Amino acid sequence: EVQLVESGGGLVQPGGSLRLSCAASGFIFSYYDMSWVRQAPGKGLEWVSAINGGGSGTAYADSVKGRFTISRDNAKNTLYLQLNSLKTVDTAMYYCAKAWYDFTATRGRGTQVTVSS
Repeated sequence: EVQLVESGGGLVQPGGSLRLSCAASGFIFSYYDMSWVRQAPGKGLEWVSAINGGGSGTAYADSVKGRFTISRDNAKNTLYLQLNSLKTVDTAMYYCAKAWYDFTATRGRGTQVTVSS
C-alpha cells in the first residue's frame, strides 16, 4: 500500500523558514517523480514544485522560485521542501504527491504551514 506522510509544518513569521518532509513507503521511491502541491484556505490545489526520480531535475512554480528548494533522499525514501523567505500568501496545507504534475495522484494527508506575525 502506497503511503505518504508529510511533516514539518507549523506557524512561522514572515521571512522565516521551514523544512517539510514526506516519508514514502509501499513503492520503489527512486523510480518515481515526486512533487509538492498546496491548498490555501478557500482555494484550489496549486502545484508548487517537482523533482525527478534521480533528483537531478527540478521545477518550481513562479510564485516560489528562488525561495523554495525541493530535494529527495532515495536511501531514506524521503522527499523534502525547504521553504525560505516565507510570505503570508504561502499559508496553506502542503501535500506531497506521487507524480510530477497530476492533481489526481496519490497524496498524503498534508502538513499545515501558517505564516503570520
